[in-house]
Amino acid sequence: MTAKPTTLPQRAHFSSGPCAKRPGWSPEQLDTASLGRSHRSKLGKARLKHAIDLTRKILGVPDTHRIGIVPASDTGAYEMAMWTMLGARPVTALAWESFGEGWVTDAAKQLKLNPTVITAPYGELPDLAAVDFTNDVLFTANGTTSGVRVPDYDWIPATREGLTFADATSAVFAQDVDWDKVDVLTYSWQKVLGGEGGHGVLILGPRAVERLETHTPAWPLPKIFRLVSKGKLTESIFVGETINTPSMLAVEDYIDALEWADSLGGLDALKARANANAAALDAWVQATPHVEHLAKDPASRSNTSVCLVLPGLAEDKVKAIVSLLEKEKAAYDIGAYRDAPAGLRIWCGATVDTADIVALTHWLDWAYAQVTA
Repeated sequence: MTAKPTTLPQRAHFSSGPCAKRPGWSPEQLDTASLGRSHRSKLGKARLKHAIDLTRKILGVPDTHRIGIVPASDTGAYEMAMWTMLGARPVTALAWESFGEGWVTDAAKQLKLNPTVITAPYGELPDLAAVDFTNDVLFTANGTTSGVRVPDYDWIPATREGLTFADATSAVFAQDVDWDKVDVLTYSWQKVLGGEGGHGVLILGPRAVERLETHTPAWPLPKIFRLVSKGKLTESIFVGETINTPSMLAVEDYIDALEWADSLGGLDALKARANANAAALDAWVQATPHVEHLAKDPASRSNTSVCLVLPGLAEDKVKAIVSLLEKEKAAYDIGAYRDAPAGLRIWCGATVDTADIVALTHWLDWAYAQVTA
């Protein structure tokens, strides 16, 4: 019988969103001077611009690209991009997990664009060579609910007619982005840097700006989606004048995470931490016969949202493992996404410590032994 571990992870937060706070985080460390002030005050706008400037620095976003803080998390940012820019060209949508499937639904049923849809089952990547880049192309850079990411951006031609729209909410700050290959990129704070929910980031390349200024959608746009005024991009959005009222507390929390990332050494340090976490979990998978990666190909396997399956174990037993670990305070929120195959989903992003991943694996062994005894 597997002995019950005696050491708990110091932080048992392995949820894939909202994700773990940075090591050493506490609310007392947040700058609260902007709280109770207007987000349109000099201080409010300065703090929002500081968040944008730090984002550019850490992610290496070129000066040619605009960065805006927008409403409604990654979903709001991606919807904003779709509703304001699609319709000028045919659309190709890639889907290999639930969020990509959501963009297919919006393009087909809400915007009625009759998209070309290229799919793959959970754990696999679609045929990227089949994409027609005379079309606008929708894809997820990292499939949060399948653990499958695009291995690189080489499949996107530098000279393309359509725009590329990357939902990168569980990829940024842990994986490289080729900014020459991405026209629109979105993410939310509560993923890789463990920020608070409710806000999204929209990054626009020059070709996306050109589309916004030359294309008028065939459908009405809600106020929170409007990026253009009198035929020109509303540039103020991209220097900190948000469309609607943001939570300045959430902004300060995001700034705190960005400053932590900067103190470590920026993007390279964040990637190294995520890679170390994913490697520690993979070492356990390789040594454990009853566990497998949902993503079979290591080249396209996520280093953040690592999805595991337990072949031969009934779904209720898998859920029992998740519940048992939460009861023991060894792991919170590690069940597979509701639309994904039954299994485990363990966040390995940079805000997680590798020692906690290692400690978790011992608890996983114990919990499996308990439910299969």
